[in-house]
Amino acid sequence: MEQGKQGVVVAKLMPQQNPIEQIQARYKELEAGFRGWLAKQSLPVEAAVVTATSAAQGAAIGGFMGTLTNDLSSSLPTPPPQTNPQAMASFKQAQALSGGPFVQARNFAVMTGVNAGISCVLKRLRGKEDVQSSMVAAFGSGAMFSIVSGMGGPNLAGNAVTSGLFFALVQGGLFKVGQKFSSPPVEDIFYNKTRSMLHNLGLQNYEKNFRNGLLTDSTLPLLTDSALRDVKIPPGPRLLILDHVQRDPEIKDRRGSGR
Repeated sequence: MEQGKQGVVVAKLMPQQNPIEQIQARYKELEAGFRGWLAKQSLPVEAAVVTATSAAQGAAIGGFMGTLTNDLSSSLPTPPPQTNPQAMASFKQAQALSGGPFVQARNFAVMTGVNAGISCVLKRLRGKEDVQSSMVAAFGSGAMFSIVSGMGGPNLAGNAVTSGLFFALVQGGLFKVGQKFSSPPVEDIFYNKTRSMLHNLGLQNYEKNFRNGLLTDSTLPLLTDSALRDVKIPPGPRLLILDHVQRDPEIKDRRGSGR
C-alpha cells in the first residue's frame, strides 16, 4: 500500500511533456532516419523515392485545391467541330487549368514529382544546388506539365519547350531573389561545415542547437554524445551526427592533426 502511494507521488512529481511536442519530436526522428537511409541508397533508388514522395505530396495539394475551385471545366462551352487549331488549343489550356480534384492532383503530381526527381539527380551528380540545377529541374517540370495536362495543342513539342522555358525563368528568378534575402550573416562562416553536415542528414532544424551551444566547425572533431545531449538534440539525430563525424574523412583528418 505504501509503495503504491509512493508511485503516485513520483508520478505527480514527474513533469508531463506536451503530447504535441512528443509527436513533433517523434516525427523529426523518423524524418531524420528516413533521410539518413535515403542518403545511403544508390542514385536510381534515391531519385525514384524522392520523385514518388514529392509526386504524392503534389497530388494531395492539387486535389485539395481542386475541391476548393470545383470542376469549372464542365461549365466551359464546347467549341464547334470547325474551330481553328489555335482556338482549340486555348480551350484545352482552359480545361487544364480549371479541372476538378483529379485533374489538379495529376497536374501537381507531375510538376512536383518531375522537379524533385531532376533536382535530386543533379544534386547527387554535381554535389551542389544552384540556380542552374534549379532551372533545369523547372524546365523539365514545365515541359511535362504541358504534355500531361493537354496544354500543348497542335504543336505539342513546341508548347512543351515554351512551358519549360517559362517555368525555368520563373524558378531562376525566385532562386535569385531567395538567395538575396537569405544570404547568411558574417558569423555564419564559423558554421559552414556544420550547416552542410546537418543539411545532408536532413537535420537542419538542429542548427540553432549547435549555435546555442557554440558548437562551431572547429568543434566537430571533438563532438561527443554528452555534448549533443547538452544542447538538447534527441537520441536519433545524435546517432546520425556522430556516425557522420566518424566517417567523414575531412573531420577525421582534422582530429588526427589536432587542429
